[in-house]
Amino acid sequence: MEQRRYIELFTNPASVRLEEIPVLDYDRFLDFLEILMGEEGTHCVSYFVVPGEHTFRFICCMAADENHALVLFSHEQPRDPLPSIPSITAKHFQFHIFEREIHELTGIRFEGHPWLKPVRYPYDRYDRSQVMDNYPFFNIEGESLHEVGVGPVHAGIIEPGHFRFICKGEEVLHLEIHLGYQHRGIERLFTTGNGMIGKSILAESIAGDTAIGHSQAFAGVTEALAGKSVPAGLHRERSVALELERMAVHIGDTAALCTDIAYQFGQVVCEALRTLVINTTQLWCGNRFGKGLVRPGGTNYPLTPQIAETILTNLKEVEERYNAITKRIFTLPSVLGRFEGTGTVTPKQATLIGAVGMAARSSGVYRDIRWSHPFAAYSGLSVEPVMLQKGDVWSRAMLRKLEVEQSVSLIRELLQQTATKEEHDSTRNGFLRPDYHMEFRKEALAISLVEGWRGEICHVALTGANGEICHYKVKDPSMHNWMALALAVRSQEISDFPLCNKSFNLSYCGNDL
Repeated sequence: MEQRRYIELFTNPASVRLEEIPVLDYDRFLDFLEILMGEEGTHCVSYFVVPGEHTFRFICCMAADENHALVLFSHEQPRDPLPSIPSITAKHFQFHIFEREIHELTGIRFEGHPWLKPVRYPYDRYDRSQVMDNYPFFNIEGESLHEVGVGPVHAGIIEPGHFRFICKGEEVLHLEIHLGYQHRGIERLFTTGNGMIGKSILAESIAGDTAIGHSQAFAGVTEALAGKSVPAGLHRERSVALELERMAVHIGDTAALCTDIAYQFGQVVCEALRTLVINTTQLWCGNRFGKGLVRPGGTNYPLTPQIAETILTNLKEVEERYNAITKRIFTLPSVLGRFEGTGTVTPKQATLIGAVGMAARSSGVYRDIRWSHPFAAYSGLSVEPVMLQKGDVWSRAMLRKLEVEQSVSLIRELLQQTATKEEHDSTRNGFLRPDYHMEFRKEALAISLVEGWRGEICHVALTGANGEICHYKVKDPSMHNWMALALAVRSQEISDFPLCNKSFNLSYCGNDL
């Protein structure tokens, strides 16, 4: 009887016993991976190593977008001697960041990997001699070339990261992005005994601009491990919060893009509208970024009819004023002259690097977890990914405008559902409080995907024989999309870099963890 090669999960979040995930020999693992990569829309959402006493277990999770499944499979390698195995990256570049992280943590070699460099300099990295000061930057020799270094210290409140440009005159030939300055050991902290409240606060601190997205992924993982179902009304509330977060950042980024091209009117109007959105979230839970709003198993801040009414009132004002200002932004010749054709990422490039979220959709890649692997209340909504094809700054800016319009529509639909569903009335029937004492399945794996404003967030948790979390993996969408920025600035003038950078607005700390 042929060995089973994989297990498919058709819910998100989902949980499975570790013994149910097939363990293949590496050749069979590669063969099956090759089959999956040949299917349109399939991409890797997580690939990591769990160290055992005598072996390394590699666990791979692929998202099959077309049939809405999550595919799990694995392979094992002995710990002694330290493994050296063929690289997947050599054929499928989107795995480059996963293999680099595994190599940095364990020392495992991936033969044929073109770019086996540090990712985030964790304190428990395998080779402690690899430090910030000796990062092996790529070099090109030539008398007409020069290098430009930017960061890691930036003006204002920008997080630390180093950008090394190789230029010919003003033209950028190559950009290498060196991160890791904000490594905090987030994943290890999830396995320590700081309790569910502490872990919930940790989740919403992974990336400050995505507090709701990451805390929702954490809530999904823990609820899946506990086999806990939450009411449909709570799912709707979480989805409303997530769409408010999406709106706030997209509108704020529209302001930032206007700043970088010196269109001050567009900047100040959008900044004021962002403030209106985040103040709405603050009215709901007491925090502008939604911290404390999403908790495992329940909520401390139910969406009352009064709050829902305020959300609808503010949505109307934001919608009208944002439509008015973006009509000006996207018809001004001076704006279009800077946006159009600048910082292009082609559909082929986006596919090869495994781009996710708005970076993928603005380059013609049909990828949105709300559609492909619906979570929370999205299974009851018809979410069609917003798609653009040109992959330039204009596309990434326009995608924000279109997604704000979509979020307004989704929030209205969710609030309408809440108002008409008899099973959920927070003021009459009370509400479900968070559950910080859930018992988890033993020796199990849970995975939760959330479509944050930046793109696909993935949290994976493994439990041991006592049911405690023993391994935790986080993937912020920035982990995929930093390479998109490096590609976008090729052949551009170096003065276009700030505009390109802002058009992606990637997370330093979300990458560094």
